[in-house]
Amino acid sequence: MIDAFPAAPVPSAGPDAIGSPATRKRAWEEAMGGREAAKQHLKARLAGWPSRWLADRRELPAADREFLWRVARDTWRGIAAFTDRENGLPLDHVRFRSGSLAVADAQIGDYVSPSSIGLYFVAVSAAVELELTTRQQALGRLRRALETLRGLERYRGMLYNFYDTTSLEPTSRFVSFVDSAWLTAGLMVVRTSFPELAAEATAMIEERDYGFFYDPVFRQMSHGYFADRGEPSPYHYATLYTEARLGSLIAIGKGDVPEDLWFHMVRTFPSTCTWQSLRPQSRKRKQVRGYPVMGGFYEWKGLRYVPSWGGSMFEALMPTLLVDEQALAPHSLGRNAAVHVEVQRRYATEQLGLPVWGMSPAADPSPDGYREYGVPVLGTRGYPDTAVTPHAAALALAIEPEAAIANLRRLAASYDIYGDFGFFDSVDPRTGSVANAYLVLDQAMLFIALANHLDDGVMQKRFAADPIAARALSILSDEDFLD
Repeated sequence: MIDAFPAAPVPSAGPDAIGSPATRKRAWEEAMGGREAAKQHLKARLAGWPSRWLADRRELPAADREFLWRVARDTWRGIAAFTDRENGLPLDHVRFRSGSLAVADAQIGDYVSPSSIGLYFVAVSAAVELELTTRQQALGRLRRALETLRGLERYRGMLYNFYDTTSLEPTSRFVSFVDSAWLTAGLMVVRTSFPELAAEATAMIEERDYGFFYDPVFRQMSHGYFADRGEPSPYHYATLYTEARLGSLIAIGKGDVPEDLWFHMVRTFPSTCTWQSLRPQSRKRKQVRGYPVMGGFYEWKGLRYVPSWGGSMFEALMPTLLVDEQALAPHSLGRNAAVHVEVQRRYATEQLGLPVWGMSPAADPSPDGYREYGVPVLGTRGYPDTAVTPHAAALALAIEPEAAIANLRRLAASYDIYGDFGFFDSVDPRTGSVANAYLVLDQAMLFIALANHLDDGVMQKRFAADPIAARALSILSDEDFLD
């Protein structure tokens, strides 16, 4: 049924998502003396700004570990810089006109989503582990952001999907399951990393009941809830192998939804769904932990795997920032990750003839905005195979580190993509066009992946130490995707 299919990820909507906040935004800009003066005001609220357009490629270290440390340091500087110094929230993005750091030429996305806040919390924790910031500085950052969160308008304890970081008004009345879950994941890491904040983080975690999103008819999680209309989204997170699987584990670990949610998520869709990118094979019913599961796999050039929805890297590997799926689920999620990385690499280099690989939703290299990208054969529907994004290459560090490092090096060497704050968001390898943007969500993914690689899976260990994770992660071990 169509309403069992997952919706595509919601792109950053910005302050025009609903009418009245946009109107108030324009009035605020006029009161500040116009849009350019308002931009200057926004820049003044930021903790920093890049001082040079591109880094000198000759300065990038030759040794792999030092190279990754340099990327981590520069990326953290950007994450820290593009944070509102007054309320402690990260901005969604800053995008520059090619070659220019002038504020007048920049697009400052002064809004934020719960998922960006959650990943920012994890990034702050990782920065302490890498000694890129002090523990006291991190506590100051987190306390300021948590204080702001307490004052935000919410629905049943859940944050709305976007807030203006200047006015702190919601710019969307949609409550997203997956975005809410990533915020909870960040709070879980905060309370295992900073005992001083554990009580506050716990209170925020406990006020979020994920049973609110659970559909007992489909036994799946709803995409979300339209609070202004008083109705749930007609779509569900049906596909297992997407970024939403982390939220499903959290909901199970909290005890908000039954464990069988995990086994009602789709591994492959029936062959009668002719819109699929490939035809599923060996699709049969089996038992896992006493639950009936419909299995099956896709096959491409001899490689067998369970598909994601769009074939993007963050669907496949974003949850591995916090969950060591290779160790916990070696015959299912862990093996699947290895195949997804191999297909990402081979599809780009062999089939498309590109020098670099790693496709995932990112800023569009050509016009403005944000688009979904992926390797079509890796997804049931498949996203366009246009742009390569550094965060996708970084996510692969946990799977194929040598190939991932070589790929990051080729990106930095071949394109004008490495700026003062590390890698810009994406490049079209066919044209060399670069999206000269820093997106906090993508930069945080890149940075956390680097921290895990450089410090022995440190953020995975922090997450696993939380009692919610401890209750849920045991369900991963028994399944074999190819059985």
